[in-house]
Amino acid sequence: MATVREQVKKLLSEIPPYVEVVAAAKGRTAEEIIEAIEGGIRIIGENYLQEAEKVYKVVGKVEGVQWHFIGHLQRNKVKKVVEMFDMIQTVDSYELAAEIDRRCKQINKIMPVLIEVNSGREVQKFGVFPEKVEELINAIAPLQNIRILGLMTMGPLTEDIKVLRECFKETKEIFNRLQSKTINNVVMKYLSMGMSNSYQLAIEEGANMIRIGTLLFGHRDERKN
Repeated sequence: MATVREQVKKLLSEIPPYVEVVAAAKGRTAEEIIEAIEGGIRIIGENYLQEAEKVYKVVGKVEGVQWHFIGHLQRNKVKKVVEMFDMIQTVDSYELAAEIDRRCKQINKIMPVLIEVNSGREVQKFGVFPEKVEELINAIAPLQNIRILGLMTMGPLTEDIKVLRECFKETKEIFNRLQSKTINNVVMKYLSMGMSNSYQLAIEEGANMIRIGTLLFGHRDERKN
C-alpha cells in the first residue's frame, strides 16, 4: 500500500498546477498529517475543533502551511477557531459571520472565509441554497474583520454523475456572476468543490480548490497500527 507521502505526490502530479489541495484530515493522526506535509500538502483541513487542537499541538505551525476549518462551525466554538485557523470554509449564515467578525475584532485579525453553498438543496444539510448566496454575501460584506474569498460546496452524496455535475456547474455559475460584480470585502478567488470520489469532476466544472481525505490517507480502518 502506498504511503501518504507517495499518494500526495501522485495526486499533485496529476492535477492542474492552479488547483490547491486541502488535505481533509478528519480522524487522522499527527504523524499522518506530517507525512502529508512532507509530500507537498500546504493546506490542512479539519472538521472538528477538539480533534484539530490535539494534532496541532504535535504538528505545530509549519512555514507555508495553512489550517482551514472545513466542518460545520457552531457559534460557541468560534473564539478558539479564529485563533487557530487561517480560513473558515463553511460560513452559511449572517449570525455565524457576525460572531466570527466579533471574535476576530477582539484579536485584531481579519479572517478569510468561503460561503458554503448547499448546491443540492438538501434540507438536512448545512449551507445556503444557491438562490440565497448573493443575498447572504451582501449582508456579510460590510463586516470589517471578514474577507469573503469565494465559495465552497459539498455536493450531494450520490453516484449519479449528472446530478453532481449540475450542482458543481450551478455553483461555478454563481461564482462567475459574483466575480463580475464589485462588492467591498469580496473577492471571488477560491471555488472549493470536490472530494476523493468527485474531485476530477469538480475540476472539470471549475474548482480551483479540492478537499481530499481518503485518497491521500486511505480508509481509516487501513491505518497502520
